[in-house]
Amino acid sequence: MRRYIVAGLVLAVLTTLLVVLSDALGLDTEGVALLGGALGGALGLVPDRSPAQRAGAFVIGFLAAWLGYALRAAVFPDATAGRAIAVLIVLLVCLAVGAATRGKLPLWATLLGAAAMAGAYETTYAADPTAFISSSAATATSILVAAGAGFVATSLLGPQVERERELERAQARHVETAPAAEPQAERETANAMSAETPATGTPRVERPAESRRPGIAPYLPLQPRPEA
Repeated sequence: MRRYIVAGLVLAVLTTLLVVLSDALGLDTEGVALLGGALGGALGLVPDRSPAQRAGAFVIGFLAAWLGYALRAAVFPDATAGRAIAVLIVLLVCLAVGAATRGKLPLWATLLGAAAMAGAYETTYAADPTAFISSSAATATSILVAAGAGFVATSLLGPQVERERELERAQARHVETAPAAEPQAERETANAMSAETPATGTPRVERPAESRRPGIAPYLPLQPRPEA
């Protein structure tokens, strides 16, 4: 738990510094600091693939979304049909990357990158589509810096999260198998008792060998004695 608190504090401090130092760094991170920090933090926390693979998938999805806006600005009309085609292209690119790499670049991370670009830039693009080149560059830089800060703050927790999830799954399997094992053990105990006890329920008692009288048959003869 201490590691989670430390990572959360680091993420909070970095995101706050991005907002405070936005003008000094020449970045417009005030409006995207929380979005980028949250998405980058989620990217670092999920223990799926290596941090490099997750970051690579995120960047590819981010570039796919940027390409969608470029197509909207240069090729597609600024209408519902044009926006729908651009969204379709972005999602197909994300899906193709995940399929081509057989999941080595996870699809969820690619979609996360596309969501980062779309969430940060959609309002700016809608305000002035003709300024795509300049506005998209500024927004892309700001959101990537914020997401990078969040990713750095939480990426070291990925292995810890994975170990905890494995422990939870092992405990869940133990709980599921324990009730099934107990009746089997009870049946084995009952079978062992029935093998040692007669059907009447009375334990079988064996007489000691030394208590028997020598020379006396324990049973009556089958043939009657002849008359004298």
